[in-house]
Amino acid sequence: MKSNKLIMAALAVGLTFTATSCRDDFAETNTNPSAVTKGEISYLFAEAVNKFDPQPYLEYFYNAPMKYQWAGMGMSASGAGEGILTLTLDGDQSWQYQNVLRVLRAMENLYDSFDESQKKKQLGYVKGAQVMSIYLGLFGTDLYGAIPYKEACKAAYGGTLTPEYDSVESLYDLWLTQLDECIAAFTSDDVSIKSEQDVVCGGDKAKWAKFANSLKLKIAVRLLAQNPTKAKQIAAAVESASCGYMNTNSDDILFKKGVNKLTGDDGYINDRIYHWNEGFTGCVGSQSVINFMVDNKDPRVRFFYTKNQWNSKIIQGYYDAGLEIPDFIEKNVEFTTGADGKKKFVKWKGMGEPWVRYYGLTEDWNAQLDATGKYKWYFPSQYANADKELYLHNKEGKNPQGYTVYSTLNNMMIIGRRYSSASQVEAATLPDDTYTFTTKDRPWYGLYMSAAETNLYLAEFAMLNNDEAKAKKYYDNALALSCNTYNTLAKDNQVAYYSTVTGCFGYDRENEKPIDLQDGEINNMMQSDKYAFTGTAAEKLEKIYIQEMLNFTLYPNEVFVTARRSGYPSYNSTILPRKSYSEVPANKIPRRFPTGNISQTDIMKGIKTEAYKAQGLTITTSGLYNEVLATERLWQDQGAPAWGAGSAK
Repeated sequence: MKSNKLIMAALAVGLTFTATSCRDDFAETNTNPSAVTKGEISYLFAEAVNKFDPQPYLEYFYNAPMKYQWAGMGMSASGAGEGILTLTLDGDQSWQYQNVLRVLRAMENLYDSFDESQKKKQLGYVKGAQVMSIYLGLFGTDLYGAIPYKEACKAAYGGTLTPEYDSVESLYDLWLTQLDECIAAFTSDDVSIKSEQDVVCGGDKAKWAKFANSLKLKIAVRLLAQNPTKAKQIAAAVESASCGYMNTNSDDILFKKGVNKLTGDDGYINDRIYHWNEGFTGCVGSQSVINFMVDNKDPRVRFFYTKNQWNSKIIQGYYDAGLEIPDFIEKNVEFTTGADGKKKFVKWKGMGEPWVRYYGLTEDWNAQLDATGKYKWYFPSQYANADKELYLHNKEGKNPQGYTVYSTLNNMMIIGRRYSSASQVEAATLPDDTYTFTTKDRPWYGLYMSAAETNLYLAEFAMLNNDEAKAKKYYDNALALSCNTYNTLAKDNQVAYYSTVTGCFGYDRENEKPIDLQDGEINNMMQSDKYAFTGTAAEKLEKIYIQEMLNFTLYPNEVFVTARRSGYPSYNSTILPRKSYSEVPANKIPRRFPTGNISQTDIMKGIKTEAYKAQGLTITTSGLYNEVLATERLWQDQGAPAWGAGSAK
């Protein structure tokens, strides 16, 4: 497989309508098209896979905390406050699709030069790249609406430098047609893809066909607010398609892009093998969501979030120092009290390890500014007596060290290499203790679409068609699939405290438990009233939406889109209520990202201006809040419920 080789082709000229950051890409891809007219399409396909990244670093660093908070399904590490409406710079979601589209255009140009026999051999690679391009195109339209696509990235092959913006509606129609063409190619006996040249599906054309067919459901659910009849027709066609849809864990689009780190060019190839090299710490679990998952014995909480740093040794360290520990942690601790008044940890109570290590960040308004001590364990830097009451010190009384009480988004599920199991264990050691173990670089396994997602969409459409029996079948299957998929992803990514990462269990050997999915856990979860497919029709539909968002926990854009189109979590829910803030009412929460200012020298100025005008969008500065972001909706969002209003059905 050539996925770890840089195979650049005629990707010059690119899109001059992109942001300044994109211009740097042109230098990288500025290769003479005539130099590769006899190139290998399979090599270009490998480059398309390398470029395929729906949610790269800047999405998590800049945008994820905003999206989780706007959706009501997560928190920024800075807490709930005015910052909810403070936009950071836009990440690179608006132009990620161009990275694959450039390569696809080079592939299409090369493909057109082949004779018919050659075309049959190479068509599978072209259609595979097309599926990935469509996938990324959806993400581009989710927050920005119309984008240049049909005429885009063709300048090197006789096309225009000023491509028109295509409406979301026209793109959905185009992509549905193209996906049908992809399915036809993947199911043709004349088309082949070599397994060694395909890390996505291993040359399995049937799997590619299911992927393309299931991807149509992503479009269908985004159409529901505008054209529910057409959306239902798409879903029905997916369900009945002879190629099938993603319905087992083996159908999941889950793969790694490479194995061995290369020398040189660290910022390109290696950062695709390991996803990326930068860190991010801004996303944490909220109390409502993590409590919901723990209370209902959802094992996925252990894959989506990290254990907090309060293992039994840390607790004993506080007891030995004569310090109090957080009451919400101590309620799960069985201890004895000696004659000297000091406590001794005996064992965990309640649900026991690993469950007792998962807590969310408080969602109370401006808790991060409180200096009374009410929220001291969440924001210790605000507490005047933190050094004496909240931190442990070494034997010399120096080196104050605090321990995080809440769970953060699990970086190891999102990034390879940088975040090791050792670093998580080392952070949960006493000031005078050291504990290290050897870890290797971890190529990242990414999950791009799953059978669980597909089944949840089908459950949603079944409920919208008032077929509750069918909806239950899909819903129950989806939750089991989701648990198994994320268990596999945690194992593949060697997440801290997975049983096969043996070094994690040497420090708190007696009390540390693994996070692996255990026998019977899925059944136990499904017995919970809030997870079982029971209740009124409205409650069943709500449960589907909640599970869609939980299944998307590691994917901020999908969480945001699902919350926006569904109106869940609802402020008035009896299942998973959304936290309400009078300071940030629903009608002030953004539903899209800013357009960004248009430069006077931009050759696309007129086209961009007209495109935004046609959509009814005010041009506003990137990275700055404006109320129009909450009131001016993108086409696919028009008619959807307000934030937290619940379904209109």
